[in-house]
Amino acid sequence: MIYFDNAATAKYKPLSVMLSLILSTFKYYANPGRSGHTASIKTALKVQSVRESLKDYFNADTNQNIIFCYNCTDALNLAILGTAVTGGNVIADSTNHNSVLRPLYDLQKQGKIDITIINPNSQGKIEPEEIAKHITDKTYLVCINHTSNVTGVTQDIQKISDLCKSKHIMLLVDSAQSAGHLNIDMQKQNISMLAFAGHKGLHGIQGIGGLVISPTIALKPIRFGGTGTMSESVYQPITPPEAFESGTIGTPAILALGAGLKWTKSHFNKINNKIHKLSAYILNELYLIKNVTVYTPKNSRSGVISFNIKDKYSSDVSDILNYKYKICTRPGIHCAPLIHTHLKTLETGTVRISIDINNTLRQAKKLVSAIKEISSQN
Repeated sequence: MIYFDNAATAKYKPLSVMLSLILSTFKYYANPGRSGHTASIKTALKVQSVRESLKDYFNADTNQNIIFCYNCTDALNLAILGTAVTGGNVIADSTNHNSVLRPLYDLQKQGKIDITIINPNSQGKIEPEEIAKHITDKTYLVCINHTSNVTGVTQDIQKISDLCKSKHIMLLVDSAQSAGHLNIDMQKQNISMLAFAGHKGLHGIQGIGGLVISPTIALKPIRFGGTGTMSESVYQPITPPEAFESGTIGTPAILALGAGLKWTKSHFNKINNKIHKLSAYILNELYLIKNVTVYTPKNSRSGVISFNIKDKYSSDVSDILNYKYKICTRPGIHCAPLIHTHLKTLETGTVRISIDINNTLRQAKKLVSAIKEISSQN
């Protein structure tokens, strides 16, 4: 089976990630931060070391501002709901995932906020000037999808963050598809909040993600319960990270994330050079195939590529690739309805190819050959 669905979850898991899961069952088994005994302290220190590694990787101000979440969706919900300003305006680009859109639209439905949606230009880019045109005195947050999980286009975060900083507006960045593939610097890029997934470009396992916040962010909890701090009070504490990590945290997934992060950092160039080369090959070939429409710009190198074959639904093409050619791809709307509306593919969806270190040129050639055969049947 050839796996080209790494944007959903990365296939390759380093040996160190697997070993970290084993260690979590017999060495780091206690509940961190809930007891004062040796086993609990040992586990808490190990979790803290992962928090420190993430702080360094994203250049956050302090490891206290690294908040572990169930996944990137959970992190985005915390960022949006935890900073909501009644009567305020939020600007979001149309490439955003439903993890951003649904909490925003729910807040709008409740009459709490107003939303402004910005569409990308012909190259899939969100222009800072377009954002600037829609900023009002009520705008308090801009939500940007760093790399689209549909088109694979990466936005210029620095230019957008410079605009937000000049207007004293928070910037939320969804790095689900970019963390591990691009260098992200919270302080240099003036990012207020950064949501990340652990099981994609960072090569951890499913069930872990996180939110990194700037010290200037006044975040409100959206989940309540035991935190191991201020247990004498019936009110939720407000100090990060414990205030936002109610209940028992997922130690095995956190330790696996730490191992995946370390491996990804040490293999960063190897991983992304391969992704760039395979992206270039596949895109160049797809643009030459008759009856194929490609929605990813030819110069994109993110490893996320979307296409359609004339007169065929994306689900049908993906099924053929799966059952006839043993190639895994992702069809449909990809939980991003507004960008599909913009691309006029809401009815058909698109077929998405997503590349990682597990893929080879030989696999890419088999994929291209299969697409040629399917498209020739029109």
